[in-house]
This record gives sequence, structure tokens and C-alpha cells, in this order.
Amino acid sequence: MCSLTREVLALTTDEKYILLVKQLKNLFDGEKNIVANLANTAAVLKQELNLFWVGFYFVDREENELILGPFQGPIACTRIPFGKGVCGYSWKNKKSILVPNVNLFEDHISCNSNSKSELVCPIIVNNKVVCILDADSDKINGFDLTDQKTFELICSEIASLFSS
Repeated sequence: MCSLTREVLALTTDEKYILLVKQLKNLFDGEKNIVANLANTAAVLKQELNLFWVGFYFVDREENELILGPFQGPIACTRIPFGKGVCGYSWKNKKSILVPNVNLFEDHISCNSNSKSELVCPIIVNNKVVCILDADSDKINGFDLTDQKTFELICSEIASLFSS
């Protein structure tokens, strides 16, 4: 799938996000493999939003930790304990977390010192978190509520892939 064209660059953020969600839905159409879909999602989000890092962590209930899944960007933390860091907190509380400045988040796990802000959204199936979408920006205040709303919509679309 091609990246956004020059005409798209003139659109508002909301309009760009509508196109982004449509692009992801098209990628998911007919593809049942969750890893392939998450890999393409990470690639689309990294490319189209110019993120520093974006990826997924799968819930491992036996080990009670998150395990690194498909991602785009520099090397990442491989395992994150339940309740620890922004991702673990999102898992524990079953809610999205927008962190404008990771240095001010008391329990932040620094996988890369260039990460300045973070947006984490859980993917919930049958009231259980199965996966986490994690995005990092190399800018303080790199995410806003529009980003959060859109990432939550993307996670809702991804959740339907787990249950199909």
C-alpha cells in the first residue's frame, strides 16, 4: 500500500486519521494472521505518523508479563512485568495512557533515552487485555487526545482480529 500522497498532506489531522484507519482496514481484509496484521500496522503507523518507535506487546499470562511483538524502530525492551512501566500500567488498568513527558512518569521503563513521550493502548478481547499497542515520540508532548482516540479505534479494529 502506498504512503499518503501530497494531496493528503493538506488534510486536517482528523481527515488523515480517517484515511489511516481505512488503510489499516484494507490491510486486514482477508488476512487472518495476527502477526502479519500487527507487523503491517506497526509499519503503517511508523511511516505515516513519523513515530520514533511503535509496536506491540503480547500478554503472556503464564509468565505474567508482556512479550515484545512486531514493531518498527530501534531495539526495544523484550519483556515488561505486569503493572510495570507505561505498558504494564495500561495492561493492569485496562486503559489507554497518554504520557506527555516520560521523565515525569514515575515508573517509566526507558528502553531508549531518545523516547520523550508515549501513548499506550490496550487491545481487549472478552474483557481481557491480549496485547498492547505502544507508540513513542522523540518529542515531549508528541501525542494528544486526537492521537489517543484514533489509536483506541485502531485497537478496537485489532481486537476484532483476535476474536475472528
